[in-house]
Amino acid sequence: MKTIIIISISSLFLSLQIVMAQYDKVEGWVASPDIVKKFEERDKNKSFKVIYREENIPRYTLPDALVMNDGTKVYDAKTWQKKRRPEILELFRENVHGRAPIGRPGDMKFEAGSVNKEALDGKATQKDLKINFTGKSSGPRMDMRVYTPNGISEPVPCFLYLGRPMTADSRPQLRWEGVLEEILSRGYALAIIDRQGIDPDEYDEFKNGVHGAFDPAGVRPADAWGTISAWAWGLSRALDYLETDKDVNAKKVVGMGVSRAGKTALWAGAQDERFAMTISICSGCTGAALSRRRFGNPVDVLNMRNPHWYCENYKTFGGKEDLLPIDQHMLLSLIAPRLLYVCSADEDLWADPRGEFLGAKNADPVYHLLGSRGLEAEQMPGVESPVQTGQIGYHIRKGGHGLEHYDWLRFLDFADKHWK
Repeated sequence: MKTIIIISISSLFLSLQIVMAQYDKVEGWVASPDIVKKFEERDKNKSFKVIYREENIPRYTLPDALVMNDGTKVYDAKTWQKKRRPEILELFRENVHGRAPIGRPGDMKFEAGSVNKEALDGKATQKDLKINFTGKSSGPRMDMRVYTPNGISEPVPCFLYLGRPMTADSRPQLRWEGVLEEILSRGYALAIIDRQGIDPDEYDEFKNGVHGAFDPAGVRPADAWGTISAWAWGLSRALDYLETDKDVNAKKVVGMGVSRAGKTALWAGAQDERFAMTISICSGCTGAALSRRRFGNPVDVLNMRNPHWYCENYKTFGGKEDLLPIDQHMLLSLIAPRLLYVCSADEDLWADPRGEFLGAKNADPVYHLLGSRGLEAEQMPGVESPVQTGQIGYHIRKGGHGLEHYDWLRFLDFADKHWK
């Protein structure tokens, strides 16, 4: 009996050593102990458990993006494009984002507003418009503002930013001094859309916005689209407009957003292959970060705090992430072989920076299958050490949740590297 006990204790000790060795090998960026303590102190009285330490992450196995539902291995680009990619899209529609009941509405109208050809001291042309989704005066409509650089004779690539309501003057509500001028001087356009015009960011029983306009009558099914899916649909409608703007190169449009809008940009880029690049900033859980890590803001907490974002089916996976037939690396894989950039922040533990990096890194196999270079980093880079040589770019900057001037400069560098 003593021998058995000794063996059990030895095995437990060995197992513990293996676990510790695993996390001792975590290389590159690591969260500051002071920041970890800060987050733990902030959340210690919450009704839910939050993980902010790597050693507390449960063991998990990621589903293989290159294995079909029936177990068949994907070995070529044709099988990926014709079979596996549609299969993964269907899994996300059924289990996470829900299904949009409509594509481009036949009655949608682009309602032109003011045009200022001397905006920003003559540096840009500013166009304001509304996208009327139903073509009716009573229907939902989305505000859109487009800045294009003056003095360039050919259509330019465009960053399409999913944001909040805009101010009345020639600048959107952007916190980054000099960024708009930088974007324009480097030969890019910037378009901003107001997500509130697509669907309000609140639980309203899906009666307002595009849900109220397009949902079929009757009881909503468990895989009906949520607000994130509606916003993603709105990004595609904005791209519909940009295809008509002679000053914009619609073959080089970047869908992008921060936090919840970053989650949205990824879903839009995964579905709509017209987006040449997708940028996700601090998107966290159900964005770029792996759900199975349950780090920071896990699936159950996400759905509890934001019950309108996803379809009802997704709520059944709270605390049961291992039962999901997908994880977020598969969402990012759907963007392959197009350009993808994932951005994290050093103090944004709620969004799980390491999980975001791992989501991008585990999209590598699909990029390689399609003949592209993925994320060319074997370990997570340090703060403000961007990786941009492959089709997937990544950086983690100092500071907290949000989008900063530093991020914009890196996005422009990445676009320059691949498009100029």
